[in-house]
Amino acid sequence: MIQAERVQVLRPGEPSGKGFVLLWVQSSVRTRDNHALEYAAGEARRLGVPLAAVFGLNPDYPEANARHFQYLLEGLRDLRAGLARRGVPLRVGVGHPPDVVLDAARGACLVVTDRGYLRPGRQWREALAGRLEVPFVQVESDAVVPIRTVSDKQEVGARTLRPRLHRVLERFLVPVDVEEGAQGHPDWDPGLDVSDPALTVRALGVDNSVPPGEEEGGEARALARLDHFVTRLLPRYDSGRRDPNVDGGSRLSAYLHYGHLSPLTAALAAREHSDGGPGLDTFLEEMIVRRELSFNYCEFNPAYDRYEGLPAWARKTLEERAGDPRPHLYTREELDAAQTHDRYWNAAHTEMVRTGRMHNAMRMYWGKKILEWGPSPQEAYDTTLWLNNRYQLDGRDANSYASVGWVFGLHDRPWAPRPIFGNVRYLAASGLSRKFDADAYARRWT
Repeated sequence: MIQAERVQVLRPGEPSGKGFVLLWVQSSVRTRDNHALEYAAGEARRLGVPLAAVFGLNPDYPEANARHFQYLLEGLRDLRAGLARRGVPLRVGVGHPPDVVLDAARGACLVVTDRGYLRPGRQWREALAGRLEVPFVQVESDAVVPIRTVSDKQEVGARTLRPRLHRVLERFLVPVDVEEGAQGHPDWDPGLDVSDPALTVRALGVDNSVPPGEEEGGEARALARLDHFVTRLLPRYDSGRRDPNVDGGSRLSAYLHYGHLSPLTAALAAREHSDGGPGLDTFLEEMIVRRELSFNYCEFNPAYDRYEGLPAWARKTLEERAGDPRPHLYTREELDAAQTHDRYWNAAHTEMVRTGRMHNAMRMYWGKKILEWGPSPQEAYDTTLWLNNRYQLDGRDANSYASVGWVFGLHDRPWAPRPIFGNVRYLAASGLSRKFDADAYARRWT
């Protein structure tokens, strides 16, 4: 089922019924629970024309490096195989995505795309809409509930978004119907060879200063990890996710970021394998409410990736305390090399550098300390975001921008004042040891 709220016409018109339907895949890099794919396939069947797909691979994407590109290409490898099983060919074109898609759309009668929430993707779709001569439709598939269905403004936090979202959630929390029968385009240039992602990354010549992380991307791995989580870890997720010394987290964030896994697939699988309880409740709260809160932030705040996008009260209190003495001052280079006096912070940073992820129990502590050790709140924000986006597999994601913002007061409330932080929440190392064996964590990574 594809709800009408998911569909937005970017360029109006009625398809001619000649040529083919083009699916521009950019955010939803998968075949399962992909509303854009099923919408495009349905339109191809209705019009009696073939279906083809295209992805625009931009080697100059801001802040992306070999770690990110390899994970992305692993997803494109799986997507090409998955679409081929349905008889639909995929072209991977290298270049500025609107240019790649415009070239692929020659002879098309309709272009269908998915929806992203960050500035680059929005600008690409807007640019293409102004250049196409055929109808152009966007179908939202990476949020369980379409963002603008829930709210038409930036929400203060989860407490204001949650009731709005839960009022309509059940209507959207349903599987996507799949109807076979769409005919693939018989003569379609596949473009870039993605069968060996590591080799392709080297050929692209992208920034290779950060090597691939521990985990492999792609729809197949995403579904395998989801199965492991819902069958083994979900019942104790509420407590297990708090300890970085055990495998208690979902570790689905990067798959969601690259579109290799649908949040709808994850939510339905969690419900199917659980009789309820705190584990399921916590997982759905994080994956739907908190994740879609980050989409709301990026959708309605044009400065979502800058210090100026933080709440006015947070910037005011941090700047009032900007002259407070810092117990330690570290340069960006020292932080990047994990050369601080704090073994817990060094361990968290090392985990991120080596693996491409950081346990959530450490992520906020890691960010709060950069604020404490930075020469100014503005510089601390820039450094935190730079490090996060450089090493995290799910960096440059709406969740990342919201999480870094939370370090500096976003989606939070004022707390009792203290040096450096003012009224922004503070986290101490002593709090880590009350929750888990922080020394064991430090030994593991340092």
